[in-house]
Amino acid sequence: MRNSIQLFLFFLMSIFSCSAHAILSMELTRGVAGAIPIAVVPFAGQSGLPQIPSTIVITDLSNSGRFKVYDANSLTQFPNEASKVSPTYFRSLGTDNVVVGNITNLGGDRYQVNFQLLDMFRGAGKASIVLNKQFTVSSRELRAVAHHISDLIYEQITGTRGVFSTKMAYVLIQKFQGAKPHYVLEVSDQDGFNPRSMLDSVQPIMSPSWSPDGRRIAYVSFEKDTASIYIQDVATGARRLVSAFPGINGAPSWSPDGRKLALVLSKSGSPNIYILDMATNNLTQITNDFSINTEPSFSPDGKSLLFTSTRGGGLQIYEVNLANRSIARITYDGNYNARASYTHDGKYISMIHRVDNNYNIGILDLDTGKIRVLNNMITDSASPSIAPNGSMILYDTIHAGRNVLAMVSADGRVQLRMPSRNGDAQDPAWSPYLN
Repeated sequence: MRNSIQLFLFFLMSIFSCSAHAILSMELTRGVAGAIPIAVVPFAGQSGLPQIPSTIVITDLSNSGRFKVYDANSLTQFPNEASKVSPTYFRSLGTDNVVVGNITNLGGDRYQVNFQLLDMFRGAGKASIVLNKQFTVSSRELRAVAHHISDLIYEQITGTRGVFSTKMAYVLIQKFQGAKPHYVLEVSDQDGFNPRSMLDSVQPIMSPSWSPDGRRIAYVSFEKDTASIYIQDVATGARRLVSAFPGINGAPSWSPDGRKLALVLSKSGSPNIYILDMATNNLTQITNDFSINTEPSFSPDGKSLLFTSTRGGGLQIYEVNLANRSIARITYDGNYNARASYTHDGKYISMIHRVDNNYNIGILDLDTGKIRVLNNMITDSASPSIAPNGSMILYDTIHAGRNVLAMVSADGRVQLRMPSRNGDAQDPAWSPYLN
């Protein structure tokens, strides 16, 4: 199984368009006990449409692990607006909330989508309307508006902004008999649908990293037989080479303001952390020693960097203050901790944490100093990437002999797996919120 040091050694040794077959299929493997009950009634007028909004909302909420969803198979009443809802019936099911809606064709390829979120217990004798929204979209936008509806419902009920409208980037490795493997940098919806190829190469691609505005991705490509760092525009595909020094060019990581890129270079000997100013191309060396220093990640305020280093013997996580270059060790629990990044509130750090020779997803509580293992799998985990709301961590692991993407909630209670239909998926990166 790949892990941080193996990726690094790969650097040392190195000194297709997307199709439906590459779609990732999300499967909930563990949900929250006592999940919030909610009924999602099939939207009226959606029959025959290529993408069915209420079905996507059901899947989103179910796969969050935080909702027990009553769908068409569980219902005998199918109202499409608040005035037709029987609170007595839905209360008898034990549902706290009900989603109803309808879709109207406005002519041609224009559709009006209406939905309401109702609270069965807030009103006196009748359902109370909590959300009441209307959208006008084309047929190809129905999936996106459904994810947006899921986000609105999730935030209204849990108090946390949803991530169903976000994206993820990952590397898909496709192997063909008698030919070199193809490495495809793909971007897809958060649920694995609508995959789009950004780069297809017979040379390795790794370490995709989203810019804070979600418009660009930095990554490492070996397309010229040596490691180089590129930045690519997600919308246009335009890209530029930003680092191609002799030796290692690796592990790009954006600053919170999107103006700088932390990276790993070995141009002066040992691998060290540098910061590249995107506007001036000025390069500043941050660490300067003979240890392995890799996997930089900015703090939420941009004033420090987490990184992985061998300076204490085994691989551990350190933090460098960018103002005075002072370095402090962050992890002491266990003999291997790597690939660290802060949650967006700065209270926790996610990482790869080794337990009994297995590499798992761990999270460090900065108040208590304790690391908690979230997935505790018998197969190794790698490349953790935190959702923008901090609720889930995306990573890659082995399932049924293949590299697949998976998710675990920050409290460890929800787990999902996303096997691809063709190839091995690795190095995932969760996008920021997209406006």
